[in-house]
Amino acid sequence: MENREAKLKEYAKLLIEIGLNVQKGQTVKIACSVENAWFARMCASAAYDAGCREVVMDWSDPLLAREKYLRADDAVFDEFPEWRTRFFTDMAESGAASLSIGGNDPELMRGVDPGRMTRVARAAEKPLEKYRKLLMSNTVPWCVASLPIPAWAKKVFPGIPENEAMEKLWEAIFTAVRITGDGKAVERWKEHLALLEKRKNRLNELRFKSLHYTNSLGTDLTVELPEGHLWAAGASDTPKGQTFVANMPTEEIFTAPKKTGVNGVVYAALPLVESGNIVDGFHFVVKDGKIVELHAEKGEEFLKEAVTLDEGASYFGEVALVPYQSAISDMNVLFYNTLFDENARCHLAFGEAYPECLEGGQDMTREELEAHGLNYSMQHDDFMIGTADLSIVGTTHDGKEIPVFVNGNFAI
Repeated sequence: MENREAKLKEYAKLLIEIGLNVQKGQTVKIACSVENAWFARMCASAAYDAGCREVVMDWSDPLLAREKYLRADDAVFDEFPEWRTRFFTDMAESGAASLSIGGNDPELMRGVDPGRMTRVARAAEKPLEKYRKLLMSNTVPWCVASLPIPAWAKKVFPGIPENEAMEKLWEAIFTAVRITGDGKAVERWKEHLALLEKRKNRLNELRFKSLHYTNSLGTDLTVELPEGHLWAAGASDTPKGQTFVANMPTEEIFTAPKKTGVNGVVYAALPLVESGNIVDGFHFVVKDGKIVELHAEKGEEFLKEAVTLDEGASYFGEVALVPYQSAISDMNVLFYNTLFDENARCHLAFGEAYPECLEGGQDMTREELEAHGLNYSMQHDDFMIGTADLSIVGTTHDGKEIPVFVNGNFAI
């Protein structure tokens, strides 16, 4: 790939300077698999260039994780070590910025008992409750990004040699994050964030009471929005005013639905990677906010585990608007990776809502957020519903109907 080294350095710089906006003297925590250690080191170097106090690594090995799920003593799946609780919570309480570098085989956990993965998630709920509150409330800056690995590349670009698939996935990722190798990605991101901010402000001015989704797949869904809801997009701010971008790439403008205000049927437009397995051809039937029925052509058992992880997992926590024609969608690549696929299509998420999507929400307790209509769960799974013929009509509190999306794209 031409200018590979320049693009990689630009990517690392982008994640540190725009994704996390690292401040002088701030600790940076980087979560990364051992397979991508080389890039984590580049990000660490960029963080030190920005004046960080220290880089603390949180290494993982997805292949060993698979071995554990397949072969470890059954009792370990109901345990969560205290040192891990202290590590995550202490890092967040100290104000450390958190970078997560992903990129996994979409079918890594094929053959693994989904019940074991559910037990691990449930075992972590209480120990990580404080940490998740700090993160979901944007108390500290955080950013999620991804790198290609061979297994992922071969899934996205099948039928070609591995090295060619890797090159194509690299190019797709660089395009998605606006990197060309000219060193101007930071400037391009500032322009992109300004556009998202403008659209977000327009939606907040309209103060919709509800949104009605329809398309030819069969989606016919009404989503009521809570009083005092706020649309968010692109950049977020910590309580101390540190601006950061949680997802790179990001094309979405999102808010929280009213927990009990979602009704109808919604069809997925793209496959979902859930717990290292692919779920495809699925839809939900929703009544008073709750998923009461689901069907999937592939991976239904994994989807059922996901929406029953806890009480809130069967309700919705996010409604996100993404034009069908966008930088990522126009590549016409199915990434089998939520970070990219959710930024190519309108999507919903079942599970927890973001407190920033409610006026004063970041300062509220869990109970106060729930009282205002926001859902709580240790789950948050995005699934894509946008199509070329998606229609979204917003209804204001005085009954006026306004087209928000026409033929898959913004109409406002």
